[in-house]
Amino acid sequence: MSLRVELSHTVNCQDVVKIARDACHVILRVYHSKAESWNVEHKADDSPLTRADKDANAVICDGLARIAPHIPIVSEENQQVAYETRKGYQYSWCVDPLDGTKEFLKRNGQFTVNIALLHGSHPVLGVVAVPVDGTVYWAVKGKGAFVQRRGQEAQRLQCAEVDMSRSGLVVVASASHLTPETQEFVAQLQAPTFQQMGSSLKLLMVAEGMAHVYPRLAPTCEWDTAAAHTIVEEAGGCVLQAGLCDSKGKLLEDWKAALAKQTSVQYNKESALNPYFVVYGRKSQSILA
Repeated sequence: MSLRVELSHTVNCQDVVKIARDACHVILRVYHSKAESWNVEHKADDSPLTRADKDANAVICDGLARIAPHIPIVSEENQQVAYETRKGYQYSWCVDPLDGTKEFLKRNGQFTVNIALLHGSHPVLGVVAVPVDGTVYWAVKGKGAFVQRRGQEAQRLQCAEVDMSRSGLVVVASASHLTPETQEFVAQLQAPTFQQMGSSLKLLMVAEGMAHVYPRLAPTCEWDTAAAHTIVEEAGGCVLQAGLCDSKGKLLEDWKAALAKQTSVQYNKESALNPYFVVYGRKSQSILA
C-alpha cells in the first residue's frame, strides 16, 4: 500500500542571491585575516581546503535548507550521497561554496561562490558571486541572465556572437599552459587572442560577451560549472560535451566526435566528474569549425 505525494514549492532566485552574498561575507572574513589562521588542509585528491570553504558551506547549506527544506543539497564539501539515492532526485542543489580555493590561497581574487538548482540532470537556476568585488551573476531557465556589480543596477547578460571561421576570436585559456587537446582545438581558429581567469569566472566571461569560447579539455566537477552553466545558456550560449574522461582526467573518447554531437553537459550523474567541454557564445551558424 502506498500514497503518491507531490510537493509544489517556489524558489525565489533573490533568496539564493542573498545566501550567496552571506557566504561571500564569511569568506572575506577569512580572506582578510592572517594566512596562518586559514587552517589549510588537503583532501584525498590533494586539492586544498580552508576554513573559508567550511564556513561558507555551512552558511549556504543552512540558508538553502531554510528556503527549500525538501530539496537535497549536493556540495563539494559535504559527505557525498550514494548515486542509488541521488538518481531519484527530481530537484537538487549543486554547490561549490568556494570555487577556486587555489586562487584564494594566492590572494588574487579570482574565486567564486557557486549555487545551482538542478531539475533532474540539467541546471535551471544558477547564482555565482564574487566575494572580492561584490559582483553577483544569476539566471533562471527561460527568464534570462543578469549581473549586478556593487553599487549598480542589475544588467541583462548576452553572449557575443560566435562564428568559428572568423579571425580574432577571444579564447579563455592560458596560451602557455594548453593541454594537447586544447592546442588541437585552438589550432582550428584563425589568429585567436587569449584571456586568463580563475574558477567559474571563465564561463562567465563567455556569458558577459568578453570572450567567444572557452575550451575546457581537462577535468572538472559538476559543482565547478553547474551554476555558471545556467547563466551561459540564459545569455544565449551553450556548454557542450567534448569527451568523457576517467577519474585521473584521461580522455576516454575522441573529443571532436563527442563535440560534434552538440550535447549539453549533464549533472547529477553517477560520477561528479564532468566530461571535457567547450563553452560557446551565441552561435551565428554551426558553432563547429
